[in-house]
Amino acid sequence: MKNTMSILAVCLALTFGSYGFAKQPAPAGTLIIIGGALRFDNTDVWSRIVEQAAAAREHTVSTSKSGEDYRPRIAVFPTASGDPEQSGRITAEALNSYGADAFVVPVALSKMEMDARDAVVDPKLIEQVTRADGVYFTGGQQARIVEALRTPEGADTPMLQAVWAVYNRGGVVAGTSAGAAVMSRIMYRDAKHVLPTLQQGVTMGREVDYGLGFLDPSWFVEQHTLVRGRFARALVAMQAHGIQFGVGIDENTAIVVKDDQMEVVGYKGAIVMDLSEAKEDPQVKGFNVQNVKLTYLDHGDKLKLDTREVTPSQKKQEGTKLDPNSPEYRPTDDEHIFSADILGNATAVDMMWKLLGNRDGEALGLAFDAEQALAESTPGFEFRFYRGDDTIGWSTYARGDETYTVSNVHLDIRPVNIGPLYK
Repeated sequence: MKNTMSILAVCLALTFGSYGFAKQPAPAGTLIIIGGALRFDNTDVWSRIVEQAAAAREHTVSTSKSGEDYRPRIAVFPTASGDPEQSGRITAEALNSYGADAFVVPVALSKMEMDARDAVVDPKLIEQVTRADGVYFTGGQQARIVEALRTPEGADTPMLQAVWAVYNRGGVVAGTSAGAAVMSRIMYRDAKHVLPTLQQGVTMGREVDYGLGFLDPSWFVEQHTLVRGRFARALVAMQAHGIQFGVGIDENTAIVVKDDQMEVVGYKGAIVMDLSEAKEDPQVKGFNVQNVKLTYLDHGDKLKLDTREVTPSQKKQEGTKLDPNSPEYRPTDDEHIFSADILGNATAVDMMWKLLGNRDGEALGLAFDAEQALAESTPGFEFRFYRGDDTIGWSTYARGDETYTVSNVHLDIRPVNIGPLYK
């Protein structure tokens, strides 16, 4: 009997996978995940969305219906927006200006003539979306997207099944801000600011919830990441839910995910968080983590999702390479690297880059409530960045100013007490 049960268990595992769901082939489509605040003049991102949608059509129809004159159909979901009519209209206009034939799908929880519960089962709307070459989710509140496209029991509505059909057959699924957050299996739903999240943690159904899960389930998505210091918030959610990898995308920037590879496109960059070798000290009260590996990717850089192997842009490969573990390495700076506001705009990635050229292989940052610390001791967090055997970087001035890529800077975070600062 024991042997029979063992054989049955193996068969079930092979058939359904470790989570009890039937294994599905990887979708043929492309994800374009935008960190928010996407400007209409960001040609790199908007053009990529339209190009990928057009490529999907060329892949699925005869060449007589494709070609240079074809304008790919893109379904715009303004579901997350507080003003869905305006958001849908201006987004469709932007896509059309870059060569698409975009249309607005009237799925929103308020301020739409059609009730969302009717729209997500409407056969005509569903057929329109199913036949589209791409889908675009606008920004706003990500909970609205999930609430509208899933049933109260958590099942996919026919409209969400139509979006999956587009993605599965090779179409593009894009989203900005809230539309980016829903891409992962677990998402932030109604989160506090970064520091309170570090202090208080997250609860399922409150700060975090289930997203739509277009991205590999071992990956977490964060948006508005560098400008708001949200990489730290992402680490809290990832640790709480056992998610090994995360990507935090900055504003006016996107990652393009296709065939197990991500590429950064746009204004700034994205930070990749690897917890596969990280540890938590159960004796320490409060959020703490040791040996997180951070990688910063800039425009044109690529990373393999399965191996986290980094390929810097061609311009950076032709530029300067910094390998602190090379015999030829010569540090250029003796400055002690420290920040009293590690959650500031791009502070963490700037510190990561400075660390590569510094004689000291360690940098420190703090996160705390400065106003409270003026008068009394206040809880905060120490961020210790340090180099490892796998730390490496590249840089170039090819775009006019210095841009850089940093791979595998290590990070420890622990709670500390700060202040009072002065009297």
